[in-house]
Amino acid sequence: MKGCGFTAHYFTDNHNLPENRKDHSFRFSGHLLTFTTDNGVFSKTEIDEGTKILLDAAVQEGIHGSVLDLGCGYGVVGIALKTVFPDISVTAVDVNPRAAELTEMNCSRNGVEADVFVSDGFAAVTQSFDAVITNPPIRAGKKVIYQMFEDAFDHLHRNGVLFAVIRRKQGAESAFRKFEEIFGNCEVISRKKGYWVLKSSKLTD
Repeated sequence: MKGCGFTAHYFTDNHNLPENRKDHSFRFSGHLLTFTTDNGVFSKTEIDEGTKILLDAAVQEGIHGSVLDLGCGYGVVGIALKTVFPDISVTAVDVNPRAAELTEMNCSRNGVEADVFVSDGFAAVTQSFDAVITNPPIRAGKKVIYQMFEDAFDHLHRNGVLFAVIRRKQGAESAFRKFEEIFGNCEVISRKKGYWVLKSSKLTD
């Protein structure tokens, strides 16, 4: 995110880094997806374990309506969910212009429609959603990611849900408490390989 002081990190505007695009494939829920990645994006050589666990949990829960892939990277979450649930509408945002550009490319090559744009958290997001799903940039710090969670509440429809994956050793327990503070509820819907997938529902307007 902007203002973090880590100008070359994937959660910043690092579009001035030299390009080094590469492709890799990912089989998910019976679908073979192919992604172009580049320098300066998260987990550029393969789909990271946390994202895989997040996607598995989200599919188990079921996804419907309008979905925001928050901090989309090169588009894995939104594209995978749209492929499994073709009736959903997907919006994908990232602070990193390179990530947003790659997401648009990867939507096209995987035959997925999504609204993709650059946004520092929710700064450029004006609409509300039925689900917000994120593998948050932990290294950006709690102040940044907790603001993302708070803003997610404000951008969810009533009965909308927020999903996030966080490693236990990187603060999953404190994030669980933050979810409870914001939403009044939270459940851990998956615990695998040291990752927790958190889910909270917006029960009030």
